[in-house]
Amino acid sequence: MSTALPSIVSDLGGAGHLSWVVSSYLLADTIATVLAGKFGDQFGRKRVFQVAAATFVIASALCGLAQGMQWLIAWRAVQGFAAGLLMVTSMAVIADVIPLRERGKYQGALGTVFGVTTVVGPLLGGLFTDHLSWRWAFYVNVPVGIVVIVLAAFTMPSIRPGLHPVIDYLGIVFVSIGAAGLTLALSWGGTEYPWSSLTIIAMIIGSLVSLAIFVLVEGRAADPILPLRLFRSSVFVVCVILSFIVGFAMLGAITFLPTYLQYVNGVSATDSGLQTLPLVAGLLVMSMVSGTVVGRTGQYKIFPVVGTAVITLGMFLLSRVGADTPYWQLAVAMLVLGIGIGIGMSMQILTIVVQSTVAYQDLGVGTSGVTFFRTLGSSFGAAVFGAVYSNVLNDRLPAAVAASPGVDPAAVTSPQALHAYPDAQIAPIVDAYAHSIHVVFRAAIPVALIAFVVALFLKQTPLRGTARDTAPDVGEGFGVPEAADANQQLQAAIARLVRNKGHRAAQGQRTFSGIVRRV
Repeated sequence: MSTALPSIVSDLGGAGHLSWVVSSYLLADTIATVLAGKFGDQFGRKRVFQVAAATFVIASALCGLAQGMQWLIAWRAVQGFAAGLLMVTSMAVIADVIPLRERGKYQGALGTVFGVTTVVGPLLGGLFTDHLSWRWAFYVNVPVGIVVIVLAAFTMPSIRPGLHPVIDYLGIVFVSIGAAGLTLALSWGGTEYPWSSLTIIAMIIGSLVSLAIFVLVEGRAADPILPLRLFRSSVFVVCVILSFIVGFAMLGAITFLPTYLQYVNGVSATDSGLQTLPLVAGLLVMSMVSGTVVGRTGQYKIFPVVGTAVITLGMFLLSRVGADTPYWQLAVAMLVLGIGIGIGMSMQILTIVVQSTVAYQDLGVGTSGVTFFRTLGSSFGAAVFGAVYSNVLNDRLPAAVAASPGVDPAAVTSPQALHAYPDAQIAPIVDAYAHSIHVVFRAAIPVALIAFVVALFLKQTPLRGTARDTAPDVGEGFGVPEAADANQQLQAAIARLVRNKGHRAAQGQRTFSGIVRRV
């Protein structure tokens, strides 16, 4: 969506709601990832998978048919909810259909898909936008989704659910209300309503009350979605804070870089996707490098500390970008930011640290907790950066249009229409867009500095053997909350050990698996 957003705004209008095309999806996705595991246990994973795929197909088609921004945002939320169910269920299905010995390999492969699509997604979005329409970024999901549903019907086994799990409905309701309310308040404050308005104040107070009730509910729930005992570990607390911040910063960068490239530099949607590759390249390469070093040494604290410092530098370099900045300078800034994120902020390092330090029975919820806060941070980041961008742009754009005689005011919302005019004629408008994005990245610098300070408090503890074995696997970093319980987590760990240690370990693994089954 990042490369298609400028065209969506030029077609549907509502530039002030641009960030909600992303935020509505992420908020619904966050809620769904909490529900998906237990829904699969209760109703059967095949049924949940097929219903989620069908919902995703329908929502994608209706997103493509959108005639207004509100319609698009609403169906993006439905699409996000279906996507959250699909992602978690697809990982949980592995435990049903893949033999134990091969399971770790498949989970790593599925995780790597997330990394690959981080590169491919913006490129496809740009190609569809340039050569067909932004609507095809949604329509393409329809035939693919139908094929997935048919394949699942014939190839996915129907496994009868076991005992009905206890679902923490109250916890889900109150954390959803609290997260959504705060995100809305941060997005609407200063744009839709003044910060001092009764609406914004009531939303903030209501959200904080809802989160406080969530804490009370989790302390009494039989099977809480986020057990409060996890927060007794300072390592877990630091990791979830860092995960939240990296989600906050990363989505802000990915969302607004294509906007800068299309509105300021005048490149096509496809080229804007290609030109953001330095960010993704730095992220993927350094994730593998840092994971390899952690796997060999067991030392992890240095990576979040250095990573947050480099992210701060990357945000500073991006905040220096203006209307006349050459591309090589922007590419360096993106590369630095990607390196900082990949070194140790939230990719596989933080996930592995949590898995290595929480109690055995909390492996699943600990993994889910890190990913939950990362996704929540992404929602907050998209909303907050979107509000900053909208406020600054709305302040400067009217004067810029007035200073550009002969430019049709309707053209300023479309990158293609805007850059059809001579550069000198549209210079004030381009400067307004460049300044707005400059302020966005400048606002992100303090967030990165806070992450650096928090990272200094991360304790170094010995990593478990399986955690060290999986550290180089980038798939760990792109994973989503796992629906597996502690026994399934142990089976996956055994499978990863066999994968890394080779065939000679298989005999011992079979013996150990027999012990586990008897236990």
